[in-house]
Amino acid sequence: MVITVAGESVTGNPTNYDRLQELKAFDDSKSGVKGLVDAGITKIPRIFVRPPEDLASHNPNSGEPTDTHFKIPVIDLEGRRADAIDGVRRAAEEVGFFQVVNHGMAERVLEEMLEAARGFHELPREVKAEYHTRELMKKVKFGSNFDLYKSRFANWRDSLFCVMGPDPLDPQELPLVCRDITIEYSNQVHKLGITLFEMLSEALGLKSDQLIGLECAKGHVILSHYYPACPEPELTMGTTQHSDPDFLTILLQDHNGGLQVFYQNRWIDVPPVPGALVVNIGDLLQLISNDRFRSVEHQVLANHMGPRVSIACFFTPHLYPSTIIYGPIKELLSEDNPPVYRETSVRDFVAYYDEKGLDGNSALTHFKLQKGGKEISELDLCLS
Repeated sequence: MVITVAGESVTGNPTNYDRLQELKAFDDSKSGVKGLVDAGITKIPRIFVRPPEDLASHNPNSGEPTDTHFKIPVIDLEGRRADAIDGVRRAAEEVGFFQVVNHGMAERVLEEMLEAARGFHELPREVKAEYHTRELMKKVKFGSNFDLYKSRFANWRDSLFCVMGPDPLDPQELPLVCRDITIEYSNQVHKLGITLFEMLSEALGLKSDQLIGLECAKGHVILSHYYPACPEPELTMGTTQHSDPDFLTILLQDHNGGLQVFYQNRWIDVPPVPGALVVNIGDLLQLISNDRFRSVEHQVLANHMGPRVSIACFFTPHLYPSTIIYGPIKELLSEDNPPVYRETSVRDFVAYYDEKGLDGNSALTHFKLQKGGKEISELDLCLS
């Protein structure tokens, strides 16, 4: 079998398949999944094919049951505040996902952000290649699969990663095609994040500024994802099931759909709602809320149709130095509700998450305590 990676032929068959060589050829092309599509492939390279056991047990692209009755909650932020907070609380506790409407972000800004993200990913290869890097601390970078060399299979997705805070980003670091709108979008989505953290704080029975005081909204990262049309979507995924290594994620998605959340042992579609933004609880908010709020697994399906474009805003200081050590909030604890997690820094949590990669397992397990407050050992994790 001959596989084309961005115009280059890579041989791969059961007898001489060299996975590392193929991964490196793909990475070195600096053209991402879009480059494969532009090369006219009709079969996906083997690095993207899910393992046989995954395909046999779970194929969300063909016949996996989804709940057609349950709908992801939609919360009107212009409604009565007490009702909105109650809706946020129930969604955060039960589903971990909700959509918000009348959120204060202009429709023009949403449309222009999606258009600019698509514009970047459809630039010529040599232009995008200037931003291609796997350097950990680089503030603006283009790539495909942050865990490319760790994952069991690569996802059918390219991303532009932009660290917008806590330190100000020099606008000149952003690609010209999306520079102005990314800054405008960043400012507006940060304001919305502040509003949501205030509501989530009240939903926990805390003062409205308590989560803000814990610097949950101090930093944010904007990821512009691009999912090209896939010739064999049943063999791969747009994004493997995972939860997010942050406090909160606000997602802008186009009309193409494909996002699913795992709820009550089945996958639920998160359909695009015109003008709405998707909000989901992150791992770190589940940790500090001591499991009151849920950071649930979600995934994106690959599709024959495309491209799908989405903009994810992760509220996290990411890898920047911080003196704050996060653990379950003391006011939420009691004799009947002891701490579930050990304390950690954001840097250590993200480092563990990145090293682990998207393997379908929650990073939170690594930070759990046994009953009585003891740390769970690696042996305990293997036996559990």
